[in-house]
Amino acid sequence: MLDIVRLRVIAAIAAHGSVTKAAKHLKYSQPAVSHHLARLEAETGARLVQRIGRGIRLTPEGEHLARRAAEIVGRVDTAAAELSAMVGLRTGRVRVAGFQSALAALIPHAAATLRRDHPGIELHLADAHPQVALSLLRDGQVDAAVIFRYDDTTPDDIRATHLFDDPMHLISLQPGQTLRDHRDSAWIAGCENCRREFVEACEGAGFTPHIVYTSDDVIVEQALVAAGMGVTTMPGLSLRTHRAPGIEATPLPDFRRRVYLATYGDPPDPPATTAFITALHDAIQQTRPGEPTPPSPSA
Repeated sequence: MLDIVRLRVIAAIAAHGSVTKAAKHLKYSQPAVSHHLARLEAETGARLVQRIGRGIRLTPEGEHLARRAAEIVGRVDTAAAELSAMVGLRTGRVRVAGFQSALAALIPHAAATLRRDHPGIELHLADAHPQVALSLLRDGQVDAAVIFRYDDTTPDDIRATHLFDDPMHLISLQPGQTLRDHRDSAWIAGCENCRREFVEACEGAGFTPHIVYTSDDVIVEQALVAAGMGVTTMPGLSLRTHRAPGIEATPLPDFRRRVYLATYGDPPDPPATTAFITALHDAIQQTRPGEPTPPSPSA
């Protein structure tokens, strides 16, 4: 039978890339990690790592075991948290992954409510793109994920609850403008993997945007607009995290992203997860993130 401690070790090595970093993450000594790794190889009869210069890398067998180990450790941790929660919400843990603007503008309100109502629950947060967050959810490494999609579909294996629509805005120097007003302007857009819906919105307005600057950082994008170097689009949640002086945010009809809470597995959710979900809905009522134009910093 494989030892859970040793499974934690190989999962940590895969996640952090070295024995030294895995030891730091697990709060073990480096020799202890090396010992557990050697014992795991002896127990499995497989070569799990190979030396590369002064470091190591996982063999194909090691990578396979590490993936399974991450799933197993996640499930064991979840079971421990659920068992703890069964005696009441005096103690417990909930692990949540979310995209950056949700973590900045929405989750802190939910965290404050959770701490007030259930001070014994530990909240762990991970900044993750929606696709990464769903992978963490499926692997049992988080209990819930706040994700967004630009269409109305969600993965069949995920329980997804629609939270609100996050309206997109044109960020420019003049109020009341449209995408088509900037068909000849320079555009600032996210990375190639993040700009598909933006390009489609522009093409729907009758033009292909001339993208001259690439950035996924809302501060950089707004600074470039404020300097007159181009225009961009941005969701409302991002505007709540930062709003540079001098820019104008104009809501764009029929261009929005849909924000969901995702959980995995059959209901009901563990009590600590349910408590977080309740706090999240309270936060949405408090902050009203679906409003078309977020308040300016001076409001």
